Amino acid sequence: MDLRSCIRDIPDYPRPGIVFRDITPLLLDAAALSEAVRRLAAYGAPRAVDFVVAAEARGFILGAAVARELGAGFVPARKPGKLPHETISAEYILEYGVDALEVHADAIGHGANVLIHDDLLATGGTARALCDLVERLGGHVVGCAFLAELAFLGGRERIAPFDVCSLVTYDSETA
Repeated sequence: MDLRSCIRDIPDYPRPGIVFRDITPLLLDAAALSEAVRRLAAYGAPRAVDFVVAAEARGFILGAAVARELGAGFVPARKPGKLPHETISAEYILEYGVDALEVHADAIGHGANVLIHDDLLATGGTARALCDLVERLGGHVVGCAFLAELAFLGGRERIAPFDVCSLVTYDSETA
């Protein structure tokens, strides 16, 4: 199944010159959704994943489904102040400032194998923050799995040396 054909391009969103990759059509197509979850889980299966960590908000959509498919736990990484228990946080740089993600301080046991997931790998800031959180909690990042990757933004290099799987890769802004 061609998952790329299920991702819609929205030109000039959220601002002029940006092409937004909208995964909503993929989510609306039961066969495409199932295939995406299956492929992401197939990447994780040989890695003995204990937990899938995914970023708010679109990462939650497939991340929890992948965790279920793998028989693993799911750890939500949320914006500051959204989790009710003791947390640890990691900041990351955006084009227009700094943001942060938090996880519960007791979410990942020491030595746990963790798969990082988000819907899109762009500059790698969010994924790098997730990897840092996992390592600070004593977990072992066994891979990073994305539905789509904007390869021209260099995110893969930013999260090196972690192994990366992307189901759909865009080599340019217009491709």
